[in-house]
Amino acid sequence: MRRFALAVAISIGVWACGGGAKSARDGISPIPLLRHTKVLAGDEFEGRGPGTTGEDKTVAYLIEQFRRIGLEPGNPDGTFIQQVPLIGIRSQVTGSLQVGAKKIELNPLKDFVGVSRPQQEANAVKDSEIVFVGYGVVAPEYSWDDYKGVDVKGKTLLMLINDPPAADQQLFKGKAMTYYGRWTYKYEIASEKGAAAAIIVHETGPAGYPFEVVTGSWGQENFDLARPDKNQGRVPVESWVSLDKARELLAATGQDFESLKKLAATREFKPVVLKAKANFQAKNSIREVRSRNVIGKLVGSDPKLRDEYVVYTAHWDHLGKDEKRQGDQIFNGALDNASGTAGLLELAQAFANMAPRPKRSILFLSVTAEEKGLLGARYYAENPLYPLAQTVANINMDGVNQWGKTKDLVVVGTGQSSLEDTLAEAAKEQDRILIDDPVPEKGYYYRSDHFEFAKKGVPALYTNSGEQYIDKPAGFARQKRDEYTAKDYHKPSDEVKPDWDLTGAVEDLKLLFEVGYRVAQSDQQPQWKDGSEFKNVKRQ
Repeated sequence: MRRFALAVAISIGVWACGGGAKSARDGISPIPLLRHTKVLAGDEFEGRGPGTTGEDKTVAYLIEQFRRIGLEPGNPDGTFIQQVPLIGIRSQVTGSLQVGAKKIELNPLKDFVGVSRPQQEANAVKDSEIVFVGYGVVAPEYSWDDYKGVDVKGKTLLMLINDPPAADQQLFKGKAMTYYGRWTYKYEIASEKGAAAAIIVHETGPAGYPFEVVTGSWGQENFDLARPDKNQGRVPVESWVSLDKARELLAATGQDFESLKKLAATREFKPVVLKAKANFQAKNSIREVRSRNVIGKLVGSDPKLRDEYVVYTAHWDHLGKDEKRQGDQIFNGALDNASGTAGLLELAQAFANMAPRPKRSILFLSVTAEEKGLLGARYYAENPLYPLAQTVANINMDGVNQWGKTKDLVVVGTGQSSLEDTLAEAAKEQDRILIDDPVPEKGYYYRSDHFEFAKKGVPALYTNSGEQYIDKPAGFARQKRDEYTAKDYHKPSDEVKPDWDLTGAVEDLKLLFEVGYRVAQSDQQPQWKDGSEFKNVKRQ
């Protein structure tokens, strides 16, 4: 392990300390960024799966780098570690759908994938009536209720992914996804309603990723936070089916998928009881996992402000190693999120080079189990090492721009907080502009670690690579993004590529440095904007 850190330290060199904000910011470089990424995405780290030797190596590397940089241990107990109690669940969920005398088989990892989160060795669902509940949303603020008072306790819910599509911008957020569109919400509401099982119909466009991404993630060990109730309040079976399998089921019951989907897009929709039953058998292998968040601290220079915190986050984990696969078994996660973790290290190095240091304290938090449902960030938000009432901002990195410089930068979830205004000021000094997320329907603001801070009322900023690449043809950004989603996202092929150009990533990191620095220096704290769903959340 030490030879990796030594090699990186030698290749990076030792930065001279004592510079101001500008010299510290300008010291951010693509060379160490790439080298950190290569180390973390190397085969020896085995895909950085929580609860594996890959975690041990990753955590050791991050601690050594934080020490080399000169950060203080971020945990008040004197360590760089926050223990995160998880449970690992390997579910073998099999099942079938029955329509009269017709039995529709569900083929695991081909057209169906499921997990059973209640912590017991076996869970079963027998002859459960299937009810189509549209998008499965209850949103009083939009006068929307897909259940209309129908008792679905003990039923199997069939539901659509994403929000109801809306041309009316006042309905939900128009094209942009809200949290109601996330699969996590859909299983939460199914649990709340007492359902026996929940089945989400996968569609690549609305989901934002192909079905192989779901099976690749869910077909391995799944994780959850260890809870006192052992997840007995969770819906016994959470699952996905392919669009083709959903069409087959509906056709067998005399229903048409497109017609039901159109009906589900209206406030008048009512649950449709299908003439079908669901049967599931789940066998669980359960283990306790003591995973870890890694946290370093840079103490602020102003006695009046040093007990307030700016938190930078990046998840260190990825999908680990799947020994059942033929060929390449390691999900290296180079872009997702070795690159973001490398960016966190570069920002930590830049802030550590400053003299004097920022007025407020800066925390550098690399969290576990993002790929398993933002669990490391959720655990920190529920068990903060520093009070959230004193946590003034979160700036999150999940992947960096690997294709060169851009004239712009994407703000994910535009209109959330004044952090966007600070970012706009810094971007202007780079002669760059900010643009809205070109694919707001994919709901990226609800899909990474900053969301757990936002839910607790901490203003949170999340950006993505720009769209206007310098000296590249129109459409280049979309082409590369679509290629990555189709070929590499959550696949073993997410590795460092020979054509990576991290000069654009460096420009983006410099902007994120400026945002954190300006917030740390200001007498004012960032605020949520009017219209943000988090504006009235009280930090505690």
